[in-house]
Amino acid sequence: MPEITYRGAIHDAMVEEMRRDKRVFLIGEDIGVYGGAFGVSQGMLAEFGPERIRETPISEQAIVGAAAGAAMVGMRPIAELMFMDFVLLAMEPLVNQAAKARYMFGGKAKVPMVIRMPSGSGTGAAAQHSQSLESILMHIPGIKVVAPSTPYDAKGLLISSIRDPNPVCFVEHKLLYKIKGEVPAEEYSIPLGVADIKHEGRDITVVTSGIMVQKSIAVARKLETEGISIEVIDPRTLRPLDTDAIARSVKKTGRLLVVHEAVKTGGWAGEVMASVSESPAFDYLDSPMRRLTGKDIPIPYNRNLEAAAVPQEEDIEREIRAILNNQY
Repeated sequence: MPEITYRGAIHDAMVEEMRRDKRVFLIGEDIGVYGGAFGVSQGMLAEFGPERIRETPISEQAIVGAAAGAAMVGMRPIAELMFMDFVLLAMEPLVNQAAKARYMFGGKAKVPMVIRMPSGSGTGAAAQHSQSLESILMHIPGIKVVAPSTPYDAKGLLISSIRDPNPVCFVEHKLLYKIKGEVPAEEYSIPLGVADIKHEGRDITVVTSGIMVQKSIAVARKLETEGISIEVIDPRTLRPLDTDAIARSVKKTGRLLVVHEAVKTGGWAGEVMASVSESPAFDYLDSPMRRLTGKDIPIPYNRNLEAAAVPQEEDIEREIRAILNNQY
């Protein structure tokens, strides 16, 4: 299979779906001539024109509101936000309109829209442009939350998200845009709500998403040389969450560490741990479950402080060793 970047995989998914279905269009700020804040939509204006590559004013509420309205009347919009942080400006049309319309109309109304949002720290963008807000979005019934960690997953999951009849928040960690991976040339899709085992192991389960998948795999490969076997589970879709896959892995390993960049308080790690505690997998645990998360602070601008605010590979390794050695 050819290797392409995460950025390229998202670009290709949008292009393929726009060629396949004339109802699909892209809407957002600087997505046309400029090619998107992170270059994902480069070249799309030339192929699809301004009718389907819709430039907007600097108003996230307008972008998401227009996308929701278009979706309700039969279109399939992809709304791009420059940064995930700005979804907070669009919560009314997203949460009170798009997420609830299908329920309130007894299933007769559908809202097939995708909101793409670059997330996370690591680029020196400071507190207002570096947040991981997926846990907030997971709290809202009617919204699906997708967070791919590889180019293969990014393309397959975005295609499924565009075709889904519900609002989908598609979370793209900024540090992933440049990574490369194998992506099939032929058409494919990945169903939403299905987790993936990114690294098989037997001693401990690490559940994580986004850039933390890459960091956890690096730690797993390092500790393999010491005979420590780590299973890395990537939910891929945070809502709906594949709790069955997580439970199966915990049954096998008897230990669980959940890692995410979002802050600890109210983070989705607690939801994963609660799902295990409510399942038969809880009886298979050989040690208490633990979570490794971002600190409960705004993301600092200073690079050293920024790195200290979120889990790094050495932090993941330290937590794994502590669990395996029963150091609570």
